[in-house]
Parts: sequence; structure tokens; C-alpha cells
Amino acid sequence: MLIPYLEADRIEAGCDEVGRGCLCGPVVAAAVILPPSYANEWINDSKKVTKITRQNLVKEIKDASVSWAIGEASVAEIDRINILNASFLAMNRAISSLRVPPEHLLVDGNRFKTNLNTPFTCVVKGDAKIASIAAASILAKVYRDELMVKLAQTYPGYGWERNVGYPTRLHREGIRRLGPTPIHRKGFKLLPDQLEIDFAEPTEKK
Repeated sequence: MLIPYLEADRIEAGCDEVGRGCLCGPVVAAAVILPPSYANEWINDSKKVTKITRQNLVKEIKDASVSWAIGEASVAEIDRINILNASFLAMNRAISSLRVPPEHLLVDGNRFKTNLNTPFTCVVKGDAKIASIAAASILAKVYRDELMVKLAQTYPGYGWERNVGYPTRLHREGIRRLGPTPIHRKGFKLLPDQLEIDFAEPTEKK
């Protein structure tokens, strides 16, 4: 069971993001404030939880939390300010959308940047240590996965319904065959042998 808080008697918001390693789509973050007495043995790093369990936990986390919120940074923002800064931006947007202002932030990873006047602690592998960070990782992942599955209907042929934008073989074969979509990240290496890619609307190659 993950620990419920880092320090008792303060309002802590766990923060995490998902989608940094994807070739397309937004980066998504979540912030979650859990009650200090909350305990759930199923909540863990979203990568260690099955898809069905993650989906089942979403309503549980939302219902049990003091406050929760989702934030995004768009592909255009990722291309403009780079993926790391876009991840920080998404987390700041999630934190700013919380109904209850946190007194302290618990951020997954070893770096964070914010203009908010809220103290924070970075926790390496925090999504496997602290329940609120793990809860945030689950909300962010389920939200982004569902978004990419919907986008797969608009842009078929890349396998997003299965790979949700990560650089799998099927995804890269789609890029090679169809070209990149408007929501592919221009600053990322989309193909291993990439030299120059035309970011026009994808078309089927004859």
C-alpha cells in the first residue's frame, strides 16, 4: 500500500503527467488531493495497473478525492516550448484548476517549474510511493488514452487505438506509409531514418 501523504496536517496535491514519450497528441497531467485517511490497495503507478483496473479506479479516485483536475499542453505548445516545459505547463494547469487550493505539491520526477506560489517537493518514482501521485497518474493516463482512441477514428492507420501515440512499429509504419498528421510533434524524430518529413495532411501513398 502506498503512503497517503508526505507530511500530515497539510493539504497535499499529487501531480503527474503522461504522454511525454509519445510522437503525437497533447501531454496530459492530473492533480489530485486525497483525504489524509484514504487508503486503497489498488492505487499504484498507472504503468503497474492493468487497463481495466485503471478504468475502474477513475470513478473511485474522483469520488474519494477532496479535489482533482486535468490539464493539457497542446502539440503546438510542445513544439514551441519543448516537451519538458510543456509537461510543466500541463501540471500547472491541472493544479490551477483544483477547487481546493493545495498547501503543498508532490510532483512525480526530479524537476518541476512553476509560477504558482505553492511550495513543492519532487519525488522520484513518486507514482509508486505516494497515493495522491499514483492517483494523478491514473487519471491522466486514462484521460489521454481515451482521447487518443477517439483521435484514431479521425486519423486511422497509425494504431493509436492500441499504442495511444507511443513509437511502436505499427505507428511508425503508419507514418512511413501515410505521412504525419497535424497532431504529430514536429520536434520529435518520427522515423528512425528521418531526414525531412512533410507535415501536410496525411495521404495514402500509391
